[in-house]
Amino acid sequence: MAATNLDRAIGHQGQPIPVAWNQRDLLLYAVGIGAKKDELQFTFEDDANWHPFPTYPLVLGLKGNNPSIANFAQAKDADGPNPGLPPLDPKRVVHAEQSIEILGELPKESTEGWQIKKRCVGVKDTGKGLIVDDAVELFDPSGKVIVRMVTSGYAFGKFDAKGFAKSIAPKQPVKAGKPPQRTPDFVFSEKISPEQAVVYRLSGDYNPLHIDNSVGEALGFGGVILHGLCSYGHAARAIVLNAAKGDGRRLKYMSARFTSPVIPGDELETSIWVSNDAASGGQRVDFVQKIKGSGKLCLGGGVALLTPAKESKL
Repeated sequence: MAATNLDRAIGHQGQPIPVAWNQRDLLLYAVGIGAKKDELQFTFEDDANWHPFPTYPLVLGLKGNNPSIANFAQAKDADGPNPGLPPLDPKRVVHAEQSIEILGELPKESTEGWQIKKRCVGVKDTGKGLIVDDAVELFDPSGKVIVRMVTSGYAFGKFDAKGFAKSIAPKQPVKAGKPPQRTPDFVFSEKISPEQAVVYRLSGDYNPLHIDNSVGEALGFGGVILHGLCSYGHAARAIVLNAAKGDGRRLKYMSARFTSPVIPGDELETSIWVSNDAASGGQRVDFVQKIKGSGKLCLGGGVALLTPAKESKL
């Protein structure tokens, strides 16, 4: 395909997607990313310190405002096609990178008028596939941006785009780097339940890859794999429970690359390094997540920002 078509893709704004959730959705999401019986600030609606787990908005792009089961094939293209991109086979597209920046508070129950908008902010031809970056914003009914997210997908294949590369991606609050050359401040290990993907999918991502072994086998994974955003949520919990002392309100930014699949039943080990962040006055968190036993990296280039502990409401 011609590079001029890819040039048309940059800046394309999809149709707004109405979104909705209730407190039950927030409780279910927390359990879906592994929250345990003592994490009542995320799992018990009557706990005095209950608040939504901060990475919940990541599921809204597929959930939309559907109160029941969403058709994955339709949900992934809910904002309409990008006229500058070629048809991309969803079975040959993988999640490459994800960031989330939390700018405002998420209510426990949405009202009419919440929506997300997605804009293509980058395309790169690697010769073996396309990297497509989308900026996604969550708006409240007044039009205020509450959450900003940037998601990157990698589409395998030859697209004859002659090395096309262009980006208008927004500047991120902090850049990822190599973890400090010292012992991690925290190492959080947790065995993923064999049913973890079965629970997580109920938050809105009904991709059959995460429940139907035949789909995973056909794609060369040997069977079902865990949602990348589920292992991402586990890393977020590791940061919140350890570096933020259990207060999810302190997490204001998080970014990581997806480097290898996780199988339900694997044990994840998240290593965390905490340092002061002069720009924000809070704390910078560098992190990586590995599959314990094999040592294989599943989340790399991880970085997060926490507000100062004195701002905590817990």
